[in-house]
Amino acid sequence: MSKKTADQWFAEYGASHQNPVNKLIHWICVPLIFVVIMGLLWEIPVPAAMATVPYLNWATLSAIIVVGFYLNMSPSLAIGLSAFTLATYALLAWYEQQNGWPSLWLVCLVGFVVLWVFQFIGHYIEGKKPSFFKDIQFLLIGPAWLMGFIYRRLGIPYS
Repeated sequence: MSKKTADQWFAEYGASHQNPVNKLIHWICVPLIFVVIMGLLWEIPVPAAMATVPYLNWATLSAIIVVGFYLNMSPSLAIGLSAFTLATYALLAWYEQQNGWPSLWLVCLVGFVVLWVFQFIGHYIEGKKPSFFKDIQFLLIGPAWLMGFIYRRLGIPYS
């Protein structure tokens, strides 16, 4: 079985993301879902051996796997998605330092639920099921699909 190219992934993903309202919802919700998932993973307690290394947590380990997936799909896109991941980490680290704010896990959990409600509303409007019902890997394609739009707009090759 041959490896899918980024354009093949994007074409398949894009088939259920044609409606302008659904696309807009995805432009807002997909990056934020990435942030809240990383935030939830960030908050899972780590073993004592991991706790001795600053910022080594389940989000960091998950990001290594996710970036590996993107590297395999498109090294160029992996650079942009890695930058987004690092920005997400900076945001999470900053939020964690704020005193008197709601806990990170609570904000991320509420965000996760609300954002997915909007995603499903978008797919209801579209009239098509979310792609990840066909293949769970499509959960990773959403952010790459958006990054692909940005790259094309900027004239940056990714294939």
